[in-house]
Amino acid sequence: MHGTVKHRLFCRLRQYNILYICGTDEYGTASETKALEEGVTPREICSKYFKIHSEVYEWFNIQFDYFGRTTTEEQTKISQDIFWKNYHNGLTLEDTVEQLHCANCSRFLADRFVEGTCPLCGFHDARGDQCDACGKLINATELKAPRCKICSKTPTLKKSKHLFLDLTKLQPELTSWVEKASTEGNWSANSQHITKGWLQEGLKPRCITRDLKWGTPVPLEGFTDKVFYVWFDAPIGYLSITANYTDQWEKWWKNPENVSLYQFMAKDNVPFHTVVFPATLLGTKEPYTMLDSINATEYLNYEDGKFSKSRGIGVFGNDAKETGIPPDIWRYYLLQIRPESQDSVFTWAEFAVRNNAELLNNLGNFVNRALVFLNNNFNKKMPSIVLNDEDTKLIALVNRELKQYIELMDLIKLRDGLRVVLNISKLGNQYVQANKPWVLVKGNEDERTRAGSVIGLACNLASLLSILINPFMPDVSAEIRKQLQVSDEHCAIVDSFVPHLETGHSIGEPKPLFEKIDGNKMEEFRQLYSGQQNERNKGKPTEEEIKALESDVAKQGDVVRQLKANKAEKSTIDAEVARLLDLKKKLSLATGSNPSDTSAKKKDKKTKN
Repeated sequence: MHGTVKHRLFCRLRQYNILYICGTDEYGTASETKALEEGVTPREICSKYFKIHSEVYEWFNIQFDYFGRTTTEEQTKISQDIFWKNYHNGLTLEDTVEQLHCANCSRFLADRFVEGTCPLCGFHDARGDQCDACGKLINATELKAPRCKICSKTPTLKKSKHLFLDLTKLQPELTSWVEKASTEGNWSANSQHITKGWLQEGLKPRCITRDLKWGTPVPLEGFTDKVFYVWFDAPIGYLSITANYTDQWEKWWKNPENVSLYQFMAKDNVPFHTVVFPATLLGTKEPYTMLDSINATEYLNYEDGKFSKSRGIGVFGNDAKETGIPPDIWRYYLLQIRPESQDSVFTWAEFAVRNNAELLNNLGNFVNRALVFLNNNFNKKMPSIVLNDEDTKLIALVNRELKQYIELMDLIKLRDGLRVVLNISKLGNQYVQANKPWVLVKGNEDERTRAGSVIGLACNLASLLSILINPFMPDVSAEIRKQLQVSDEHCAIVDSFVPHLETGHSIGEPKPLFEKIDGNKMEEFRQLYSGQQNERNKGKPTEEEIKALESDVAKQGDVVRQLKANKAEKSTIDAEVARLLDLKKKLSLATGSNPSDTSAKKKDKKTKN
């Protein structure tokens, strides 16, 4: 999961005026080939996955201002307008390219519509853009024994006329913009390196059209049977999605003096956002809002290999939801391993350790011990706080951390910002431990007053933590505020920590924020997502089949109970218990819950005794 949502929530808490836009880019060969595989139209496949993406993001509590898609009238209108501006400014050219053409289908074949033998490793089922066996990028025309993905006939080379964006003409202006933007804005190191590599190599005209049916139509006479290439078209989706959100979209996208554009992505998408798309906007000669800051991550690997959707290796958005682990825990772990400066690795064992050691034992322990102490010893009411030197020292240390937190978050160093939150929580734990309010509260009046000051300051610190953790764990943030009974009007990141809970303020009912994650459960997930995910999803039980299994379990449970009541022979009972356990295991697997039914095992053990 990228870092946009965390930065967006931070900006909201800093009371910046921001607009958070995202969506699905739905045109291109990937959509056409997927639709072909599933036997539906490209629009139907896009609608299907748009719904899936929307539901996953909603579960993750991403909180977009607007989540849109590129298959809209606004996308066509704005894309064609940007094309026409470049065209009339003399920044496009025509050229012919050799492509594979299927006579049987009467169509040119885009790279993913061609399959064949890899020219590098000999794998017989390579795609026209990449070989899954050796992982190398290839061109469709290089494939040996090529075949059309649609009809399996052998295609032939044929010339096709296309439009190109003349990046050579745009390079001087683009280079000046890159030097200024990357210096004044906040560009991750890999973004700068990749962009400068492209510029140093020298930009060449880039094809912006494709022989496809599914895409934004090219409006120029002689090319109306083509669509725009997805990487010319897709970045314009940021504009069109904004336009679908508000008719005032140009106040955001044609207002470079007053708007800063931040973008988040994986590093392989960088050149399209720092070279191709900016060049396209510069080519219009209009005052578009250009990229200010870009944060590109390195690669996140999985256990001892790589994530692979096609081979079912790794855990993806819909999988995360099915684990039953709360979304905030996922958000926390993914932020802790976010590959901001180098590749990182997702492991289930580390997932459990970070939850148990950092969330449960640090943050959760501090907040819970403070609120429980106030609940048990001060009738849930905030005592008066009389600060001494030790208290002011704590406040100074917290303010030092708070200043660093704001600086790091402004620089989009999200992982480091999260670590500062844990540092503040750790300071709180140390402070409570050193002052021992559980001892003081049993002493004389002055000692009891001191206990009240300690725990009052701790509760105020818990309130601060509820705000600082909000960009990362919004549900946990809301739960802390609920337990403290503080309203959202106090939910803003200020420059300094000042205790604000008034004397006599009543808190709610304290309860633990986190639960321990069992290492054995993590091992089950590691095995479950180690490969062949597609095979697991094939033949997934329907609701009717699950209900039938539930009915069978209930009936078999009655059989076992009746046999026990009638004191049947042990061998007969054991056989029926075994059948019950088997049914329960099938039901657990069908519903995605833990296959090992411990309660059933206990009953079985009693029966055997």
